[in-house]
Amino acid sequence: MAETISAVLRLAAAALDAAGIEDAALEARLLLAHALGVSRETLLDRNRLIDTEGFGALLARRLTREPLAYITGERGFWSFDLAVSPATLIPRPDSETLITAAQAHGREVRRILDLGTGTGCLLLAALAVFPGSTGVGIDVSPDAARLAADNAARTGLADRADFLAGDWDSAIDARFDLVLSNPPYIPHADIASLMPEVARHEPATALDGGADGLEAYRRILPRLPCLLTPGGIGVLELGQGQDVTVPALATTLGLRVIALHADLGGIPRALVLAGEKTFGSPSGKD
Repeated sequence: MAETISAVLRLAAAALDAAGIEDAALEARLLLAHALGVSRETLLDRNRLIDTEGFGALLARRLTREPLAYITGERGFWSFDLAVSPATLIPRPDSETLITAAQAHGREVRRILDLGTGTGCLLLAALAVFPGSTGVGIDVSPDAARLAADNAARTGLADRADFLAGDWDSAIDARFDLVLSNPPYIPHADIASLMPEVARHEPATALDGGADGLEAYRRILPRLPCLLTPGGIGVLELGQGQDVTVPALATTLGLRVIALHADLGGIPRALVLAGEKTFGSPSGKD
């Protein structure tokens, strides 16, 4: 059925707004552009007649609160458009704070490790800002690791990045100048109260931080001294309200807090750490 762009967008935006979706008009344009395979600029000709076949199915998916990024299969991060899937957390602008923090404090970064890599967004962004560096991304989900490898090829960084499926750092025996991680940090009891896009659709393994939200930090922080080169740094994402508990935990484990960087909303988001000393091998053997 042919309708004008204006009519389609008006009806779609009204339906999205009624479903409680913020920025309904923008999301209607993004969905329609995706359905038609055109740029958003093409939709400026509001009187143009279009065939809406296929758009209704996409709109119905969004009305169930399926994330827009899973419907379109893409999300922008740093300077990239990355593929996403239900196997991965959707990259968010807040996480870009880790990259700016790494830029501010990283020195002679040649080897990078990304723990819980998901789409590979952190590792790929770090490779872009540290020319000549190489890196490894690890995720517990083999599907996520494969998607991250696809994103490396998509961004032209495949020759500088390797992706593995594994339990945190158990799959590697090496040291790195920069260790990045956006670990699960939502307390288990809080997940059900998150917005439906997150609670119903994003992978629980990428969200659930255990009873107090700190379970993943208790796995990662003790390993940092053995993963970092002398002078290397770890940059970890924090959840809201964790800017006291996680640095305190890091300090008790012999790590040195270098800085906390806030995201654009003013929330402390990136914790920069260094080991007081490095010792042993990454596998824990002297």
